[in-house]
Amino acid sequence: MEMSGELTIPAPRQAVWDALNDPEVLKECIPGCETLEKTSDTEMTAAVTAKVGPVKAKFKGSVTLSDIDPPNSYRISGDGKGGAAGFAKGGAQVALTNSEDGGTILQYTVDATVGGKLAQIGSRLIDASAKKLSGEFFDAFAKHVAVEAEEKALRYRSPAKLTLYAPKPDRPKYWYIYESGSRRRIATGIPEGEYKRAELALQKYLNELGEQKLRAEHAADRLVALQNQRDEPIEL
Repeated sequence: MEMSGELTIPAPRQAVWDALNDPEVLKECIPGCETLEKTSDTEMTAAVTAKVGPVKAKFKGSVTLSDIDPPNSYRISGDGKGGAAGFAKGGAQVALTNSEDGGTILQYTVDATVGGKLAQIGSRLIDASAKKLSGEFFDAFAKHVAVEAEEKALRYRSPAKLTLYAPKPDRPKYWYIYESGSRRRIATGIPEGEYKRAELALQKYLNELGEQKLRAEHAADRLVALQNQRDEPIEL
């Protein structure tokens, strides 16, 4: 059995490559994987419970990385014995290239063979099960890497620019906070003297961006320090 596929991951190629070599990430993404322990730079031991057609079995075996060309490609292969169910072996050739939007295109070719009781199921069921398992793995892997890349981008995002607007003539006791360069209002009317509310609004907004609490505290300090200003917008 052999199949291939391609998907685009919104993450840099190096980040995708690092994840492909991380046992914890692989364990999380391999369907039914119970343990995956690294024994060397290119070898791991694994225990996986998988269902092939009507047969469900726990396979114990090894996983090997070969033909390594960082951060471009490698082959990941494994073989395992499932007791009375028989055995399974196979692998995937994985290649990474840059996409036009700054992400990574992951291409894979999967091959697999089975023996023992599993071989009696029939090629159609075996192919369908293998396609399902490989698809679940690569979909879960792509999602995991994309989430990690998004969280990292938020952590290193440039500081938010906020604008504090002084009270309007018709509402002399209210302040307003907007995100600079947009119409997004971060805080509605802030009654004069209720700057704790402004502090909480700023902290919540900055934390949503993944910024450190220190930045929120700094912005709140600036707000309090400028509480008596009235004439023009002030950037925090």
